[in-house]
Amino acid sequence: MLDRLQSIVDRYDKLSELLCDPDVTSDTKKLREYSKEQSDLQEAYDAYNEYKSVSEQLADAKVMQNEKLDDEMREMVKMEIDELSEQSAKLEEHLRILMMPKDPNDDKNVIVEIRGAAGGDEAALFAGDLYRMYTRYADAQGWRTEILDASVNDLGGFKEIIFMITGKGAYSKLKFESGAHRVQRIPVTESGGRIHTSTSTVVVMPEAEDVEIVIHDADIRVDTFCSSGAGGQSVNTTKSAVRVTHVPTGIVATCQDGKSQNSNKESALRVLRTRISDKLREEEEAKYAGERKSKVGTGDRSERIRTYNFPQSRITDHRIGLTLHRLETVLNGDMAEIVSALTIAAQSDALEAM
Repeated sequence: MLDRLQSIVDRYDKLSELLCDPDVTSDTKKLREYSKEQSDLQEAYDAYNEYKSVSEQLADAKVMQNEKLDDEMREMVKMEIDELSEQSAKLEEHLRILMMPKDPNDDKNVIVEIRGAAGGDEAALFAGDLYRMYTRYADAQGWRTEILDASVNDLGGFKEIIFMITGKGAYSKLKFESGAHRVQRIPVTESGGRIHTSTSTVVVMPEAEDVEIVIHDADIRVDTFCSSGAGGQSVNTTKSAVRVTHVPTGIVATCQDGKSQNSNKESALRVLRTRISDKLREEEEAKYAGERKSKVGTGDRSERIRTYNFPQSRITDHRIGLTLHRLETVLNGDMAEIVSALTIAAQSDALEAM
């Protein structure tokens, strides 16, 4: 591992030289390419330099411990060795995580699909709550959101909503959100004050790029129809809504939220491309289904991953046993603690597997 880290340091230093080279600074493509590469290496570079510094201090302290010292100085050196040893161990663990193979999808934008499942109108209302939670979290990260398609119920909830989140690292932070989300609360439609349990499902997919999934015109069927709102009332009289079917796989994508047929078709194709990519990835992962599962779950969309209990203001992630008693702030987009805990659990599991 240390050899790999040293090669990163060497490459980082070389890139620093290149970025000062007039031939590079005058070449926009090279400048962008080298700047991105150095940015990607920055965290490992800084962590390794800190690790080397701590290791040198620790070695010096151990040498000093063998010298003739009075009791007070010996105790001070021992405390310093203990502190530096703990710091060194933490840095080494961090470096092991940084050296783990990176998910190639981590930096990608995501397409999120939320559907009301068990619970009728209440499930649709909860789907709306989840949509708000993710969009507010995205806003806090400086990401951009765009609704691609939505089906609204009479109470203002979503039977289904599909939207894109655009921003660096979106998939890395949201990829553990796929699964069934359960809510326990008194529905607005409940006159007797009884607590009901409903579920909504979430699917998070990395956006597939054109070069990854090529869709040929001969393989798709495009249907147009009038956009509709809640209750099926016509929103406009032109056939701007688009449904695209990928004939070889039977996968369908619909979009009606754009202002024109062309924009809806483009959005539908983005969703279609991503769904095909997701299906291929699922099939590939199924080949290794017998391998040890991650703590954060298998990614099965039917797997119940989290419960939102309103009477107790409690949110529990069942995969890692995390419980927080601040439900309202989480639903308002403060997901950082949950995202961090899930990421750490996945990293720890991967380290054990290694």
